Amino acid sequence: MTAAEPTPSGLASEAGALDPPVVFYDGDCGLCHRSVDFLLSHDRLGRLRFSPLQGEAAAEHLPPERLRDLDSVCLIDSRGLHLRSSAILRALVHMGGAWRLMRVVLLVPAPLRDAAYNFIARNRIQWFGRPADACRLPSPDERERFLP
Repeated sequence: MTAAEPTPSGLASEAGALDPPVVFYDGDCGLCHRSVDFLLSHDRLGRLRFSPLQGEAAAEHLPPERLRDLDSVCLIDSRGLHLRSSAILRALVHMGGAWRLMRVVLLVPAPLRDAAYNFIARNRIQWFGRPADACRLPSPDERERFLP
């Protein structure tokens, strides 16, 4: 595949960048599903797309080591790959409006942000369960924003 060739998911990929931005999440995590649900309901302009780390789009766009690290949310946008707290914060910024203020939190050094992120990630299944316990099915309009 060449740098600007359309991908099977319908997104142009160039040097790891995707437009629109895609949030890759653990499809077997209740917290991740709740986070996607939050982003879906607050991203009124529909800027974000979503794909489970276990899906075809993740296998196509993410390096293999990312597919083994299900504790890390990933976001790929026009600036490249973002992990953990950076992925979450950049997803919020992409929603626009007052959410752009979250850009300020990106000034906090990533190791500090990621320490809190990692603590939650280690306990997420115990605290939030699995998707069957914690998620809802997306509406037909929302389903269009999910990649395989």
